[in-house]
Amino acid sequence: MNASLSGKKALVTGGSRGIGRAVALTLARAGADVTVCHLTENEAALTLARELKDVPGDHRVVRVDVRDRDQVRELVEDCRTRGGLDVVVNNAGVISHVPFGDLGEDEWHRIIDTHLTGAFLVTQLALPLLGPGSSVVNIGSRAAMVGIPTRSHYTAAKAGLTGFSRSLCKELGGRGVRVNVVDPGVIETEAASAMPPERYARLRERYEELTSLGRLGEPDEVADVVLFLASDLSRYVTGASIPVDGGI
Repeated sequence: MNASLSGKKALVTGGSRGIGRAVALTLARAGADVTVCHLTENEAALTLARELKDVPGDHRVVRVDVRDRDQVRELVEDCRTRGGLDVVVNNAGVISHVPFGDLGEDEWHRIIDTHLTGAFLVTQLALPLLGPGSSVVNIGSRAAMVGIPTRSHYTAAKAGLTGFSRSLCKELGGRGVRVNVVDPGVIETEAASAMPPERYARLRERYEELTSLGRLGEPDEVADVVLFLASDLSRYVTGASIPVDGGI
């Protein structure tokens, strides 16, 4: 057995940047035909489409709001016409920092619905396409286990993904469908490095000191764990939450 996904069909949500982008490219390079969806048209989505063109397979990058059932239904129907699905990676997410006393309902729903309702809609609508051996991987966060000030909405959404996944693995196990969570720690992404240099340097130093391996993680290191869970190497792994955090 190996981590080859040759002949497999994969869907990655929120895949134009950061962890999602690394996941999409890693699965494609492992042999899967990958559909990637993203929320806004931007240079990152265009460059991802160009990169995927250089990887053998039938890949595409499309714009979809995972909070919208009609858009998700259209996305899944297109996956069906292209041969179905074997792997679903729910990575779509947004983040903001708002003190709880100032947190409005609109912002609460924007965060919760993108992370949690999006995973619900994508997984539920894709379910008819998922047969024995299929894998659903939800991207959580180590933050959900400890909490972070000004991110009550974000940590609630990520904690919800854990409960969602553990229940779903029991419900879908009889169909041979596995459901797992990957919980990244502090990962060096474009969003982090876009901070003002002095602030970024302080945060980086702080988290490096807190991490057993003494460094921040890379998106590819998260993607490799997703690949493991997507492949037959993890054929007896379901209901797991795997931290990818360098021992923070």
